[in-house]
Amino acid sequence: MKVVYSEEYKQVYSYDPASSPGRIESIEFALAGKVDYVEPQPASEEDIAAVHTPRHIAEVRREGVYEIAALAAGGAIKAAEIGLFEPCFAVIRPPGHHASADTAWGFCYFNNMAIALTKLKKTDKISKAFILDFDLHVGDGNINILGPKGYATILNPGGQNRNEYLRTVNNALEKTDADMIAVSAGFDNHEDDWGGLLKTEDYISMGKLVRDVARRNAGGCFGILEGGYNHAVLGKNVLAFIEGLDGE
Repeated sequence: MKVVYSEEYKQVYSYDPASSPGRIESIEFALAGKVDYVEPQPASEEDIAAVHTPRHIAEVRREGVYEIAALAAGGAIKAAEIGLFEPCFAVIRPPGHHASADTAWGFCYFNNMAIALTKLKKTDKISKAFILDFDLHVGDGNINILGPKGYATILNPGGQNRNEYLRTVNNALEKTDADMIAVSAGFDNHEDDWGGLLKTEDYISMGKLVRDVARRNAGGCFGILEGGYNHAVLGKNVLAFIEGLDGE
């Protein structure tokens, strides 16, 4: 399966856990020899400005992270464009689902998902999107930017146990007729990460479900990396989701 990735994502651009040394390398090690890498290009300022205010873009520049944040957004765009025709995943950082139009927090700068889907929508590549955000933390940026647009349904699953959680995901995806299934894939709800809820095989199951629903709807699917901070398990969890998405 094609995976969007750049060596530039190994940059340690800040002191937050998403940027910590070894995080991206742990994924790279797990995926070695199992995927076909595709190199991204940075998102254009036009694509970024379709989502974010000039003030916010200027603030990201001031913080000295514009280049790596634009490359992450470009990686999401590339994955979305490939996802129109075949399942795709983007191993990118910084993450993005906590970035709103004029603000950002939670290790995010630009909203990678919103930038990618906005580009597809503006170019008439999609009609409806369903966003599965299975990160431990609610993607408030996704909700703030895409929620009011009317073409995107967003699910941040919850549940007291993993069976209830997976049932919520399944029930919502079974009902959607979206022609693009997009995943904000944060792996920090794993049993060995901050959330302590999901097992590695649950990411396989969700990947398969996303792929199957996309096929049923005669549409596409893609995922982009958000959270996930235990380097010892992050790589195998990303691989599990990719294998599910690919039908392995």
